[in-house]
Amino acid sequence: MFLNDIYQALDPVAFSIGPVVVRWYALAYLAGFVCAGVVLWRTQRRWGLGLSLDDVLSVMIGIVFGIIIGARLFYVLFYGAGYYLENPLEIFMLNHGGMSFHGGLVGAVVGGSLVCWRLGISIPTVCDMGVIGAPIGLFFGRCANFVNGELWGKETDLPWGVMFETGGGVYRHPSQLYEAVLEGIVIFAVLYALSRRVPPRPQGTFTGAFLALYGIFRFLVEFVRVPDAQLGYLFGPITMGQLLSFPLVVAGVVLLALAHRANRPQAGYVGDRSS
Repeated sequence: MFLNDIYQALDPVAFSIGPVVVRWYALAYLAGFVCAGVVLWRTQRRWGLGLSLDDVLSVMIGIVFGIIIGARLFYVLFYGAGYYLENPLEIFMLNHGGMSFHGGLVGAVVGGSLVCWRLGISIPTVCDMGVIGAPIGLFFGRCANFVNGELWGKETDLPWGVMFETGGGVYRHPSQLYEAVLEGIVIFAVLYALSRRVPPRPQGTFTGAFLALYGIFRFLVEFVRVPDAQLGYLFGPITMGQLLSFPLVVAGVVLLALAHRANRPQAGYVGDRSS
């Protein structure tokens, strides 16, 4: 099983300098943020929005802080199962793991929107540009989950099964890589292809497509992914990941319909700074 051989050769620690240990998971977050920022910058230039580099960097900083705070809070609230009530200081121990994509998404919208509001930049347009680059971060993040040997799938006898160190000595679906391909490569390819048209598609188109596609892919992969041990299955075969993903599909479809009906053009600065 070729993927198993690859996994066994991987080390979660990328490198260490004295007491400082740098893990692939941290580098995945860094690479995701940098690539998403580059995509946002290049997209606004292709769309002719006229945003300054300083303002784009400011927006990205707001998004980064929003993702980290939101992802952690959602994990504590929805996946903690009471653990953090008994160990409140663990909430701040990000190096111990525990981040939620759904919380990161909410945090990114809130953090980015606050900066956009302060700078007079169109919030719907930045959301549209942001979700074009977001799948790159998802790709790196899921690959890091694979390297860490976490969030693995159910038992399988397929030739690409992997025997994870904490997986009970059986071959399992590499569900992290399924998500890396679907949530990362496929969604990015679709949104990037759509973004190539100038003038760009109406506000809300890209955000709606991202929400719908992510929700569908995550919902499907959850059927072969083992749920978090502290939660298990909630309703029959339904997991917390599916419970949080279904509303994204609905919101995405509704947003696509509203975007098509309103047909508002993408914009850079708004108000007095409008170009």
